[in-house]
Amino acid sequence: MNETYQVVRNDEEQYSVWPADREPPAGWRADGVTGTREDCLTYIGDVWADLRPLSLRRAGR
Repeated sequence: MNETYQVVRNDEEQYSVWPADREPPAGWRADGVTGTREDCLTYIGDVWADLRPLSLRRAGR
């Protein structure tokens, strides 16, 4: 079975993988990237260099 996934992101700019045929959970929105789970994880690895939540980055922590 070859499922399609989407990359989702929350307001803290944290990323996750979610089934493409389902609405993202509350507080998360689609980032516009879909594909295999591995493709989505590769994309996240490329764009999410600083794993701290946005609020901590803004606070300089």
